[in-house]
Amino acid sequence: PPPTLATPEAMRAAAVLALTLLGHATALAPPALVRIGTRGSPLALAQAHETKRRLGETFPELAPEGAVEIVTIMTKGDAILDQALSSIGGKGLFTKELDVALIENRVDICVHSMKDVPTWLPDGTILACNLPREDTRDVFISPKADSLADLGPGAVVGSASLRRQAQILARYPELQVINFRGNVQTRLRKLNEGVVDATLLALAGLKRMDMVEEAGAKVLEFEDMLPAVAQGAIGIQCRSDDDRILKYLAALNCPATKTAVDCERAFLAALDGNCRTPIAGQAVVQDGKVSFRGLVAKPDGSEMHEREREGSAADAEAVGRDAAMEIRSLLGRRLEDFLAPEEAGPVA
Repeated sequence: PPPTLATPEAMRAAAVLALTLLGHATALAPPALVRIGTRGSPLALAQAHETKRRLGETFPELAPEGAVEIVTIMTKGDAILDQALSSIGGKGLFTKELDVALIENRVDICVHSMKDVPTWLPDGTILACNLPREDTRDVFISPKADSLADLGPGAVVGSASLRRQAQILARYPELQVINFRGNVQTRLRKLNEGVVDATLLALAGLKRMDMVEEAGAKVLEFEDMLPAVAQGAIGIQCRSDDDRILKYLAALNCPATKTAVDCERAFLAALDGNCRTPIAGQAVVQDGKVSFRGLVAKPDGSEMHEREREGSAADAEAVGRDAAMEIRSLLGRRLEDFLAPEEAGPVA
């Protein structure tokens, strides 16, 4: 006999049954032992999955599928791409919604790119862990030139970073720098479409997504572009009274990375740094010592001040803070002149 076509009523009944069975299966599944909050960009997800992998490798109970859940959270910084960061609120744009989810117990930890984390944290939360740091340097990417020096006068460099803008203009005032927002993939697409002649990105992000060769990235040394404070570091935030999670994170923490990041963030905090101030800073920890180099610049690159410090790794925060206070003492109230205007230019 010919096959019988299902009636709309039968199809609806089958769909309801399937959803019911799925609901029962979900209800029977054990709840995740650790819920990871993260932004939804490819880089943020790569960092969340790295954290999940390390947790599973370190703790047998976190190795089975479903033991660690990744919860994607949209932040204001991800949603608003047609305005400069400095004009819509600064660094907290990429963390506030994650903070709320953590405080409300919707997630157990939040995984951050440390360079996006403000120097203050909400009450009841702590940055308990830094994973081993990736290469902190920036890279130059262009289909038209091999370096910033090879770009012709008037060439357009796209960057959302005031730190990069200021250092580029200080060394190459003949270039133009325009605001250039979006995730790594979006910025590379715009570059290939000719929206700009070149851009700069963090090497760490490209390496974590295995995109260094694909992007044609050329590494910039510190003398050419001093990286952002905490660049290349992944930070993991949790509730300060959550002893179970603190135990997990203590096992993942890289002491050398945390010492370097604490030094750099102390420099940033002492300068009241935010997304309106071009600030860079890098610390290297070796043989119980910390070596720090930091700078603050005007957005147009017309003035830039660098300081270097060395000291015991145990005094890392003091080393960073001391460098900042020397700059503050030198500039006094003129430090306000180093802020970018709240109304930034157009975004490409």
